[in-house]
Amino acid sequence: MSTSVHRIEIPTIMEVDSNILENVGSYILRAGIKKVVVFFGDGIRELFGEKILHSINSKSQLSTLETYDYDDIRIENLMPIAFSIPSNAEAIIGVGGGKVLDAAKYIAFLRNLPFISIPTSTSNDGFSSSGCSLIINGRRTSVHAVMPFGIIVDIAVIQNAPMKFIYSGLGDIVSKITAVFDWYYEENNKAARVNDFAAMLAKKSVNSIVRMPYTQVTEEFFLKEMVDSLTMSGIAMQIADNSAPASGSEHLISHALDKILEKPQLHGIQVGIATYLMSLVQQHRYERIEKFLSDTGFFNYVEGLQMRADDFEKAIDLAPTIKPNRYTYLHVEENRIKAKELLRNNEILKRILK
Repeated sequence: MSTSVHRIEIPTIMEVDSNILENVGSYILRAGIKKVVVFFGDGIRELFGEKILHSINSKSQLSTLETYDYDDIRIENLMPIAFSIPSNAEAIIGVGGGKVLDAAKYIAFLRNLPFISIPTSTSNDGFSSSGCSLIINGRRTSVHAVMPFGIIVDIAVIQNAPMKFIYSGLGDIVSKITAVFDWYYEENNKAARVNDFAAMLAKKSVNSIVRMPYTQVTEEFFLKEMVDSLTMSGIAMQIADNSAPASGSEHLISHALDKILEKPQLHGIQVGIATYLMSLVQQHRYERIEKFLSDTGFFNYVEGLQMRADDFEKAIDLAPTIKPNRYTYLHVEENRIKAKELLRNNEILKRILK
């Protein structure tokens, strides 16, 4: 009997600290890479390009073959670029937010090259995972790509990103609580098999941050912990060979909102609200989630966004169709009914949703 072998890849370069963009060249060269192609997100070159490119090109053995300013995640536009980059490229670097990281990650996948992730905000765990979100046939679609060979996060850059990105990251990391609970629920219903190590890592990723003391979410040590947590989440998915350790019913609600709304909110913002809702449905650690999202100011921030309970109600009904092969809490009708009742009756949800 033949069995498929799942190879687990983890980042070789892992640098998280303040004011380290001028060291990017040293990190890359130390890993044995000498020729790179760099993709900058919209407006990122003006902010950080000179510092990063000087760091790379000041090394005698290291050179930049090409640079792009790129934020297009339509697959038909990615393919020609992927196969036009120089054949002697040894790595692809993405610098910026989610779109350019997804684009660069997929190009690296198509060319079978290492991908180095340099996020300028940490609104979700995409910067540290092998998955990416592309537009295929006009629809946003989750696609498998390549696990980052390197992750370089300058905390000083993350501190200066708009607050919405920090709150989005917090919403995404806290979702591992409900996601792992859904995963075990699936296993109990013979719809999945849990990888215990991946589940442990996902739980560790969230517990390390929801239990830590802090006074401001922009504190350096708090943001370092958030980056580490989101990175562990990405690695947990790599170990499991699927998204289950980091994505459950709460993510299905967010994906459904993306389909319903003309202008969805940031992924992690939607996920954070859905996580609190689903923790109440699951009756699992909802006090901890409520305290964390209250203490960090997440709920207060969301209250100003004018999000609508009606949209969440529609998303709850649509959620099971997003991934019909899964069996989360929301794939059971009585839990969808309970979730919709909570939207109308829970005091916090009544306050933050119109």
